[in-house]
Amino acid sequence: MKRRAWLLSAAGAAGALVVGWSVMPARSRLGSAARPWSASEGAGGTELQGVVLNGWIKIAADGAVVLAMPRSEMGQGVHTALPMLVAEELDVPLSRVRIEQAGADSIYGNVAMFVASLPFHPLDSEGEHDDDAQTGKATKVRVGEWMVGKIARELGINATGGSSSVADAWDVLRMAAATARASLLGAASLEWKLPVAELGIKNGVISHPSGPSAHYGELAKFAAATPPGKVTLKARKDWQLIGQSAPRPDVPAKVNGTARFGLDVRVPDMLYAAVRLCPMLGGSPGAIEPNAALAQHGVERLVHLPAYAGSTAGFAVVGKTTWHAQQGAQAVQVSWQQRPVGALDSREIERELEAVLNKDEGFTFYEKGSVEAAEAAASRKVEAVYKAPYLAHATLEPMNCTAQVKGGKVHVWVPTQVPQMAAAIAARVAGVPLDAVTVTTTLLGGGFGRRLEVDYVAQAVRVAMDCGGRPVQLAWSREEDTTHDFYRPMHVARLRAAVDAQGQISSLRIQSAGDAITPRWMARGLPALAGPVDAPDKTTAEGLFDLPYGFPSQKMSHVATRMGVPVGFWRSVGHSHNAFFSESFMDELARGAKQDPLEWRRTLLKDAPRYLAVLNLAASKAGWGGPLPAGQARGVALHESFGSIVAQVVEVSLPNGKPRVHRVVCAIDCGTVVNPSIVAQQMESAVVFALTAALHGKIDIHEGVVQQKNFPDYPMLQLAQAPLVQTHIVPSTRTPGGVGEPGVPPLAPAVANALFVLTGKRLRSLPLTLA
Repeated sequence: MKRRAWLLSAAGAAGALVVGWSVMPARSRLGSAARPWSASEGAGGTELQGVVLNGWIKIAADGAVVLAMPRSEMGQGVHTALPMLVAEELDVPLSRVRIEQAGADSIYGNVAMFVASLPFHPLDSEGEHDDDAQTGKATKVRVGEWMVGKIARELGINATGGSSSVADAWDVLRMAAATARASLLGAASLEWKLPVAELGIKNGVISHPSGPSAHYGELAKFAAATPPGKVTLKARKDWQLIGQSAPRPDVPAKVNGTARFGLDVRVPDMLYAAVRLCPMLGGSPGAIEPNAALAQHGVERLVHLPAYAGSTAGFAVVGKTTWHAQQGAQAVQVSWQQRPVGALDSREIERELEAVLNKDEGFTFYEKGSVEAAEAAASRKVEAVYKAPYLAHATLEPMNCTAQVKGGKVHVWVPTQVPQMAAAIAARVAGVPLDAVTVTTTLLGGGFGRRLEVDYVAQAVRVAMDCGGRPVQLAWSREEDTTHDFYRPMHVARLRAAVDAQGQISSLRIQSAGDAITPRWMARGLPALAGPVDAPDKTTAEGLFDLPYGFPSQKMSHVATRMGVPVGFWRSVGHSHNAFFSESFMDELARGAKQDPLEWRRTLLKDAPRYLAVLNLAASKAGWGGPLPAGQARGVALHESFGSIVAQVVEVSLPNGKPRVHRVVCAIDCGTVVNPSIVAQQMESAVVFALTAALHGKIDIHEGVVQQKNFPDYPMLQLAQAPLVQTHIVPSTRTPGGVGEPGVPPLAPAVANALFVLTGKRLRSLPLTLA
């Protein structure tokens, strides 16, 4: 914070701005095409004018505040939440904060995400870290985490993910705004020769009781040359905006169709491209006969596509319209070749993962007491194997990117969660320096981790290189999007509990196996920071090694495998399947002990009051133990992820033998809440996303080919099937935790636990089918 606070001062180096706009290369001084306030300002690469006060804030002539926005908006509300932090400290209405795409300066790097998502490298030195003061539970951390976090900050790696945007910005953005406020007050004080303590601010206007008054725009030039002096943040009791349900400014544009997503980009003289990738994952095209396609009206050319950034090779067809390109691509006759090491098969992978658990304990992430001794002395043991399949992201907006390569420069318009990685791969593909690449980030029609990848950016740039300087919009079909994803890995877990002579659980052992995500992702996009591709991966194992329950002995380990299927981050990452494993097994243990699953959890949480408070709130609001309509049952699950704790109670029935979820009651402790409405929206979004996966989600791979192609065989939850979602927030003064992902993990186990009440059948594999 000390270093960041110094960098925030516009006068930090003899009056010169040391970070931010004044040192950004021209390629980064771009208005965000996604900015919802005005289609005429900041769109199309036009910089919003204003006086720079620090690396995050500048002031427009009319007194409006311009915020350098380093995070992508993909429906999670970050383009509302971060401006709220600035508006609060600067005492301006939210409508007076405009956003402009931030550059690649180091102060914009998302440290919170990178530290949270790093793998554990076994060669790094170990230390102990008190992960939660309330549980006193120590987890192993590595010095390498902090080093890579530092590197991420210094390199300015701007990434949106890991439910980290508000957490990462919480201190620095408020300090940036407070620093700007201090400079503005100082400027007014000097100009009017009045004490700062006698000045007041209201709605962006500084005034004195004796009469002088000026809005920020009138004082900005003076403020830029005025050191901020002592900077203090607003006291919590003085907040007017933080904690309030402010409306989202991006909603009107999304309703009336003027919001600009990647597929909405239109550039003069633009061409369009459609891709066909080898149907066999990891395969490649053999002989290609393009003549039939090239003879079609509106088809321009065919471009070969190597296997960029972990993708599968194929080709693209360029046309005058998307329709021409798609029809041309389908007309190409091609002989596809299987990958050299043989075809992938998800059924065989499942068998291999089960076998791995029998011969390899893997890396132990957490250990307490002696599980071996407890098991040796146990009167009986309870053991179960749980499984989770590969899953696709199925973003509403398929992968797309518009690129132009002309005069030794590259311009990319793309919906991405990682603009700097997009720029880096564009530079590599085009063979130009990084500072010759401009990236304009549009709104994202869903991300969920898929747009942390940059394969489609590389493809678009490669196609544009063959188009004589004309811009090209490359778009994937839904079929290509479903069959060439970076999937959530398949996982298998064995959970074993030892029961002593008194009937108490004396130990819990969990072994899981599945592909590591973070090492592969870093090797694809950040090779300079990547470690061994098979290193133990915290993001894959998280949610099993950090349980809050007070078992005397515990041991949690994970085997990082490499099965060959492209894998990547999926909303809530390892938590998404690990919560299903752990919370379903907790219910098994409770039922085996003939105890109410809620009361059983309460007993085990006596030393974890924060978790207990969340669980109790959900149970109370759901009316746990109260009457339900005939044929319905409740299930409960509790899980922490991304710094937030969520409990969910679901009400489920089985009309025609198929699960139907009627109501989901969510309780969440996510620390300090910036905007309660956004929290509720994200819980609703998470429930729908998770319920889709829990009831329907599965990717099957046979002979290397993904069997699911489109929504008829990879269905989404329909509107008529959506449950009532009620969200209750635990009051907290802690720093903000994540919101976008923590609502996903508890849903599947809560539904599975309710189905057990209805059927007496324990479902240990996803999706939850009773056939």
